[in-house]
Amino acid sequence: MRALLVASVVGGGILLAARTAHAVPYEEFIDVSDQTELDDLLASSDISQETYDQLLDILETGVNLNEATREELYSLPNLTYEDVDKILALRDLHKGVLSDPADLVAAGAISQEKLLAISAFIIVVPPNADPLALRGSVKLMTRWTYTDKVAPPMDLHARVTLLKHVEAGIAMTTTRLKPGDPSYDPNRDALIADAPSYQFHVPKGFVKYEDDHYLAVLGTYRVGFGQRLVFDTSPFYTPNGIYHDDQVYYTADLDKECRESAGELATSPCAGDAASKYETPDFKTRNGLFGVGLGAKKLDLPTGWMQAYAWASYARRSIYQYELVNRATCDDPHDDMDPGCGAPTVYTRPGGDILDPTSRFAFQTLPDVFAEKLVGGNVAYFADRRDSVGLTAYGASEDNLVNGIDLDFQEWSKYPYGRKFGAAGANFSVGRGPIDVSGEAAISFDKMSPETPPAEGGGGPAGILRVTATRKHEELETSLRYYSTDYVNPYAGSIAQSDELDGQRARDEMGARVRYVNTQKNFTIRALADVWVPPSTLKSDANGVARHKQPKLDTYVRADVRTSQELWLGLWERYQDKDLNATGHDKCFEIPSFTIDNSETAEGQLQTCQGRQLTTIARAKYIPMRNLQMTLMLEHQLLDDPNLSKTAFRQDLAAWFIGLWTPTTDVRLRARVRYRDDAIERNDYLERSLSTVIEGIFKIRNKDVMMLRYDMKFWLDKRDSTGMRDPNPEATFWLSYEAKL
Repeated sequence: MRALLVASVVGGGILLAARTAHAVPYEEFIDVSDQTELDDLLASSDISQETYDQLLDILETGVNLNEATREELYSLPNLTYEDVDKILALRDLHKGVLSDPADLVAAGAISQEKLLAISAFIIVVPPNADPLALRGSVKLMTRWTYTDKVAPPMDLHARVTLLKHVEAGIAMTTTRLKPGDPSYDPNRDALIADAPSYQFHVPKGFVKYEDDHYLAVLGTYRVGFGQRLVFDTSPFYTPNGIYHDDQVYYTADLDKECRESAGELATSPCAGDAASKYETPDFKTRNGLFGVGLGAKKLDLPTGWMQAYAWASYARRSIYQYELVNRATCDDPHDDMDPGCGAPTVYTRPGGDILDPTSRFAFQTLPDVFAEKLVGGNVAYFADRRDSVGLTAYGASEDNLVNGIDLDFQEWSKYPYGRKFGAAGANFSVGRGPIDVSGEAAISFDKMSPETPPAEGGGGPAGILRVTATRKHEELETSLRYYSTDYVNPYAGSIAQSDELDGQRARDEMGARVRYVNTQKNFTIRALADVWVPPSTLKSDANGVARHKQPKLDTYVRADVRTSQELWLGLWERYQDKDLNATGHDKCFEIPSFTIDNSETAEGQLQTCQGRQLTTIARAKYIPMRNLQMTLMLEHQLLDDPNLSKTAFRQDLAAWFIGLWTPTTDVRLRARVRYRDDAIERNDYLERSLSTVIEGIFKIRNKDVMMLRYDMKFWLDKRDSTGMRDPNPEATFWLSYEAKL
């Protein structure tokens, strides 16, 4: 069975890839106007979570069509290097100013379909705009469900541009589920924090000056260079610079209302019905950089130009409570047998006397546990837009903010035990004709003591090489990557699969990947083949015994065909195998998860999966008229699940209907219905649900937009937890209003 699956799916993928082509690794032609439409693509498995995160960042940040570099334009969805070079050539012809994006179509730089698809991601400033005029927008969003007991969360976003080169942004949120800052309680020899309450926060804010040659940003920002191997927090696939950061996100699903266990009490506050109550989640932000970033973007030379950037950050870090370890009781968090290496208990601060019995937190993210001090720099020489060499380096330390206890990180945390780390490396790019070659080599360093073999601690090497060949309508990308077992770099954002070693994706991975896309008027073909192996499995253990080698595979082929003017039909086959040497159905496939918490301790236990999954998706997209489109999708999955059967695949089914209607230029209506049935063999094992989304977007004034949305979700399975779930069905109301200046 395994041989048949591998031969059919991989064979098809390699055959297609051998012809030639793909741009940034987006699995689908991206044509969206806001986050809710991105949600549709994610919910229907059209795109991965990684793609969703990257597109959402670009959607929120925007790409200035008149200022973006070649690398930034290439990160826009659906564009190949050929498209990007044509845009840049046209921009040069117009002396750096594209006043109307429609000129790109008129000049033959890109197709009208591609221009419309990227329109939500680009920023165009009219050349005759008053440089002293204030431009920008203010947006307020809130959401609530009918079982909420407190005021709903809110997100207020504002971004303005003034004096042509100065931009400022701020994000303000309210939270209800966030606990207070933790402190050390010597009476309990544990952490203690205030219970969640309604709070006001300003998680993001920046002021930026940027012109053609220089940049300065103060506040929250992002950074990325080269192949993202040394340092990357940017939203781009091929970043080169410092970018502002004011992003706030939301998750659609409701969140648990109570996250406490008994602790010192006789019973948990979450016992009984309280354990199954759900409420509206807070808006989310990601840990980022906070400080100052400076850049000389283009220092002209007789031939080419130089660039130089420097950044310094002092940012408070929020940490999932089970990522913590007490250094006073744990020498090596890899030692699962050491009881002192469990995560410290976190109690809820009593309302009266500090010594009163109290509960303890479970599954909480604790704010302001560490302060990260970080400095970095980049210098590069560009002979032209395609040929360059550069150097990037950074160093960071995590200082414990909780007095009285020496906190550090568990081995599976993103941040390395030892609290000091960094990396340095060199990157290059060369372009000739249809071929672009780029790569980066780096070495990391850290203060970790020698780990359990095969890891050594102290740092290690890594490298990536990427070759892209482009011709009309198609592009081929091939890449080779090597991340040593000791390459420990939390800020590496380079190409890597989702499996991790001790919380790091770009670590302990040696692989080759081929991506291809061919986009014609009446059909598109996308294909991928990625094979990799953890270098740690190629070594012997401490006793000289050979380890079990674990080569892995991820591959897909996707085709969409226009069968008529109104109808597109598509088929997607994806095969994933987490261990090509393993056989049988007694292996798990699901992404490793943490089994956390018992009555006394709270320790993360990570399970390694070696199973397989075959996914088939069929899609029909019907566009009967220009302002109406409907999509129907069916998904079937076969995957290993030893909890269900050790002799056969588990089967999952899902179906979606997505409709989008624009009756007028001022009104846009969309609806989504999804049926999901995990493990169709049993209705008491995993989720079975029916969910709906109805949304209307209305233009109120010439520049103002209001969004109304209503979500419902019916939980249909027979699990005990579902029977007690409150509310069921779930109903969530959304409201947002954006006013543009």
